[in-house]
Amino acid sequence: MSRCLQVVGSLLILVWCVTAASQEKVRQLETEGIERTEAGQQTQQQIDVLHVNTRSLIDKYESHLKLVGGLRLYNGMLQKQLLSQDQEISILQNSIGGVAVVERQILPLMQRMIDGLEQFIALDVPFLREERSQRTEKLRQLLLRADVTVAEKARRVLEAYQIENDYGRTIEAYKDKLALGEGSFDADFLRIGRVALLYRVVGNEAVGFWDVDSLSWVALDSSPWRRHIEQGLKVARQEIAPELISISLNPEQEMRR
Repeated sequence: MSRCLQVVGSLLILVWCVTAASQEKVRQLETEGIERTEAGQQTQQQIDVLHVNTRSLIDKYESHLKLVGGLRLYNGMLQKQLLSQDQEISILQNSIGGVAVVERQILPLMQRMIDGLEQFIALDVPFLREERSQRTEKLRQLLLRADVTVAEKARRVLEAYQIENDYGRTIEAYKDKLALGEGSFDADFLRIGRVALLYRVVGNEAVGFWDVDSLSWVALDSSPWRRHIEQGLKVARQEIAPELISISLNPEQEMRR
């Protein structure tokens, strides 16, 4: 009986020792598990941080790639523009060389145009003779000026031609000196295009016209003609409303009738 109790006691002691060792082992395992878990959490946090940093770097890299791509496209466009500009520069340089040739040709041409205009005025009906002659003289002086471009000189010459052209389709009244014989009188002139130039002497009843055949002033009978000339002067000066006026384009033939 005593032997059995000793055996049981020994067994109990052994079981207790095994149980205590097991509990210690379990606690050790739990501690190690907790440490591993905490280490795993720290590692995961580090992984998350690395992931965020990596994502940020990737986003920046992609953004820089887009920027680089845009810059490459922009540089390509600039290269094409530079090539186009080089071509335009080449064309302009050729044009500049041609301008010098044109200038050498156009200046003598304008000189001849002014000469022709001056001859035309001398042979034309003698209206506004001084004003028109001064215009051609100013054009001659303009051609000699170095501070005026060739384009401006050409514009002024063409403008003078346009003014002379307009005279042929307008009616005008103006005052000027009339040379008759050895005398000079103040007179009102009525110009109807280039087909008729009539005058009325200021202060008396004398009227007349320019005869293109004899190239001289011819006096008219003031009685029938003065009223028509005065009416034409008023229309030309816009003193009365425009109306149909009866003036012969060849008063000399009317006088003969």
